[in-house]
Amino acid sequence: MFTTSRGISLILSVAISALVLAFLSLMEQANLLILLVAWGVSFSAAYLLISFTLEYLVFKEIGEIYTLLEKIQRKDLSEIKDKGRKGSLSPLRKINKVINSYAIARQKEIDTLQKNAEFRREFIADISHELKTPIFATQGYIHTLLDGAIDDKQVRMRFLKRAAKSLDSLDILVQDLLTLNQMESGVIRFSFSEFNLKELIDEVIEELEHKASKRDMHIKFDFEADKSYWTNGDRQKIYRVCQNLIFNAMKYNHNGGEVTITMSTHKNSIQVDVKDNGHGIPPEDLKRIFERFYRVEKSRNKKEGGTGLGLAIVKHILEGHKSKISVSSTVGKGSIFSFSLPMVKRDPSEEKLKVVSS
Repeated sequence: MFTTSRGISLILSVAISALVLAFLSLMEQANLLILLVAWGVSFSAAYLLISFTLEYLVFKEIGEIYTLLEKIQRKDLSEIKDKGRKGSLSPLRKINKVINSYAIARQKEIDTLQKNAEFRREFIADISHELKTPIFATQGYIHTLLDGAIDDKQVRMRFLKRAAKSLDSLDILVQDLLTLNQMESGVIRFSFSEFNLKELIDEVIEELEHKASKRDMHIKFDFEADKSYWTNGDRQKIYRVCQNLIFNAMKYNHNGGEVTITMSTHKNSIQVDVKDNGHGIPPEDLKRIFERFYRVEKSRNKKEGGTGLGLAIVKHILEGHKSKISVSSTVGKGSIFSFSLPMVKRDPSEEKLKVVSS
């Protein structure tokens, strides 16, 4: 009883009221009624003040500190939240706040470590799967040739071509991994210069038109002819961004579909939208499509080709240009990938001079 706030308050109140009563009893004017009233008032006031002080400024804070320490000891930090209380009169509140902040920081570290561990597990599984396919295919072709098929000229050439194709796929995968790793670590430097973004997209379309024609697919390029589309960036890497986005729009589109590239100018930027009318991306996959090796349709990844690193590389290239890639999609209707680059304003006479010289 005497270790609780009420017990301590009772003892101190009795002591204070007794002192008050003893002091008043020394006065000649004090009668029994006055002494009883003074004792009652002093006892009640002392009890209320001491009880409130101990309960809300001491014991409550100590209780919360013990609760926090118990959760930390049990490593149960999931329910710890920053209450953000300010202006408290309790000197223990600062200690409570420090412990609470420490627990929240540790919980964030644990969450980050768990996410990283999950990412590592997924990455190791993905890279093992991606490497296994071309390696096993090449092994199969080579061992078949070594087992006697090498004597057949037609079989030999066909298997060697298939083995070479598998090794080319493996080389592309390794190069993409190295490129992505170098971008993330800051090893790759960007070489910025001014270039015409429209001409760059024209080159990408010309490169991919042959693949589009094989699937009876139409690539449409919308832009305003009287506008200037000069920008400042790493031309080679922006070429890869456009190449990857347009190729993906073709890859995940249906035969006879349409890919539309729209380029528009704003006050100080040029926006590029790559739209397809293909399969679309489910909402649960939209947040993950820029992760390494993440594919929306796992069963179709080998049929469609690619390393699964293209969008991750696109994301890092645009981040290096202080830009972002955004995506909106409707399942069954298609997707739109968008990004912006800074617009460089050029003198019209300089544009005409370039056209004449070319």
